[in-house]
Amino acid sequence: MRAPTTQRPAGVALDIRGLVHIYRTEGHDVAALAGVDLRVNPGDLLGLLGPSGSGKSTLLTLCAGLFTPSAGTIHVDGTDLAAMTEAERDRFRATNLGVVLQGASRNTLAHLTPVDSVAHAQYAARKAGMPVEEPLAVLTFLGIADLATRQPRELTLGEHQLVALAVGIANRPGLVLADEPTSQLSSAERDRVIEVLHRINDAGTTILVVTHEAELAAAMTRTVTIRDGRLGQQAHRGRDYVQVTRDGAVPLPPEALRDIPPGSRVTVERSEQGWLIIPDTHDPDEAGGEDAR
Repeated sequence: MRAPTTQRPAGVALDIRGLVHIYRTEGHDVAALAGVDLRVNPGDLLGLLGPSGSGKSTLLTLCAGLFTPSAGTIHVDGTDLAAMTEAERDRFRATNLGVVLQGASRNTLAHLTPVDSVAHAQYAARKAGMPVEEPLAVLTFLGIADLATRQPRELTLGEHQLVALAVGIANRPGLVLADEPTSQLSSAERDRVIEVLHRINDAGTTILVVTHEAELAAAMTRTVTIRDGRLGQQAHRGRDYVQVTRDGAVPLPPEALRDIPPGSRVTVERSEQGWLIIPDTHDPDEAGGEDAR
């Protein structure tokens, strides 16, 4: 299928600095995010990975402007969502962001056909005077024009997810945020969703995907792992990295933690190859005795 004739917007940057989010549960404060720094460049296709409860979905909902962070900034194309009122964030989301929530049915209305769901999603953008494509052109761009007039009950789970992605790009956003878009899909349905995500990204749109699925993560250009509210290991075009936090901590990958477990003492030394992290193999009591002398 060819792309619609209307030129799609260029992808925009997402710049997160010092992001903290604390919520209260059972009388205790819980830090879902603890000082997250993340830069998503225009046109990136980035996967945010992590186990349940790691903070990845919280990060995505904050980037979508659905909640206000406890501290920090979230700049989308230079605009700080964290500094906006709730009404301002609602308007910004409707005209600038594409948000695909986990569970395809949460993104559409049960009584609307796919083409009508896209039209409904475009209402706020049209009202604000933003240029949008014809609803059928959006479905055509994703290769699902044949679903345009189907009733929701006639769609498979995978087709529902494809329609959810169409709704997510209905307002021609520069940034799409998708939470677990391949959850509970068959391998064939998953591959179709991945193909559509690449089609959206190839057109210039920046995409941030939350996932725990290895197959979807492998299809991303770049991945970042989050654990306990902090970013850890990253991968870009097949090469692994870790990110130094703003307090100077270096989150080691799991395979390194097997040799350097939490609580280990290390030295940091400069070499010809750069900085080296060297575990201390001395007995702590022995070291203490030497220091005392």
